[in-house]
Amino acid sequence: MERTAINPVTWSLDMGFNQGELVTGHTRTLYCSGQTAMSDDGKPRHEGDMAAQLALSLDNLEAVLAEAGMSLANLVRLNVYTTDIDLLFPHYGVLASRLGSAGVAPTTTMLGVTRLAVPGQLVELEGTAVA
Repeated sequence: MERTAINPVTWSLDMGFNQGELVTGHTRTLYCSGQTAMSDDGKPRHEGDMAAQLALSLDNLEAVLAEAGMSLANLVRLNVYTTDIDLLFPHYGVLASRLGSAGVAPTTTMLGVTRLAVPGQLVELEGTAVA
């Protein structure tokens, strides 16, 4: 698989994402459902704690990737849904550093939403990965 960053402007690189990614030569694509701060038995965790919810949501996304034989390094698209963008920004470095450690800057969209499906959840991560 070959990934080519597409950045007609470069401001997004400072925030850890590419404007576009051209992927060629891949054989598998994984579409991940939104992952939130849920325990293994389906219970919401860390109510009101954005940093902890973001970290657990990312752990859960990584678990889905791992089950498919992939990792964050395969992530080409990331959608971030949050009920509080202003609260998310101070903690966004957690996400950016883990993506950076994996050597990726997936195309990313962040959306503020009224609420998520599970009450008390503040952030949800939805990804697409290729291998």
